[in-house]
Amino acid sequence: MRILWILLLSLSGWAHAEIYQWQDADGRKHFSDRPVADAKVIDEKILDIKPAGHEFFRVKTVYDGDTVVLEDGRRIRLLGINTPEIRHRDKPADAGGYEAKRWLVDKLQDTKVRLEAGAEKTDDYGRMLAHLFTENKEHINLQLVAAGLASVSIFPPNLLYESELVQAQEKAERAKLGIWGRPEYATMPAAGLTEAGHPGWTRLVGKVVDIRNTGKSVYLKFSDMFDARIQSQWLDLFPDVNDYLGKNVEVRGWLNKNKGHWTMLIRHPSSIKRLSE
Repeated sequence: MRILWILLLSLSGWAHAEIYQWQDADGRKHFSDRPVADAKVIDEKILDIKPAGHEFFRVKTVYDGDTVVLEDGRRIRLLGINTPEIRHRDKPADAGGYEAKRWLVDKLQDTKVRLEAGAEKTDDYGRMLAHLFTENKEHINLQLVAAGLASVSIFPPNLLYESELVQAQEKAERAKLGIWGRPEYATMPAAGLTEAGHPGWTRLVGKVVDIRNTGKSVYLKFSDMFDARIQSQWLDLFPDVNDYLGKNVEVRGWLNKNKGHWTMLIRHPSSIKRLSE
């Protein structure tokens, strides 16, 4: 429904229509041009509506599994995903990093790509943020996730193709493809986190014992050593966070340390899920 709605909005006559959002009993979000019970009008920007590019470019260099350089010199960071790191500077490679890079090299060596940008044009490193599509209409970002070579890593307001990416990840995870079958990316108990932390992309599980709202962020406390943080401006993307209280939850992301305490920023609902009791 999301893709159909985005296509409709791109047609003439829809540009100034009000957009309504509501959430069903299962927590899924829906969009429409017509009001329904408990629906609210939302900003069109949250839908990340962007026209698709039609010009194709040759890839000069594949830096790693989620970063390439075009022949014109532009560095492209693939949107919505994250692949394990390859060796750089004094940091060793992550498990699966070179596997993702080899896959991308093979996929792009005999084709050109077009770019589909997100709401934000560049990242903090000056790289262009985009989804890549080959001349054969292959969605590279999506295929990396489907093969288990990348995890979903959505940073609002870049929400383009979020549903497709999440569905592909769920399927790869169930099948234990790629990173989902590697012991290096198995879940770890949040209660066992120490001052040493854990490097790189990490999956932690535990019970949410408290919830604290500071206005700018909501903190889900797992222990005295660790909590997960959700920025208040993106709370509408999540189910009611109060439903996490007292529940066993998995969170995925990168740990940040402040005064001996670890925090993980949860940017999108795909990075947090309730576990079966």
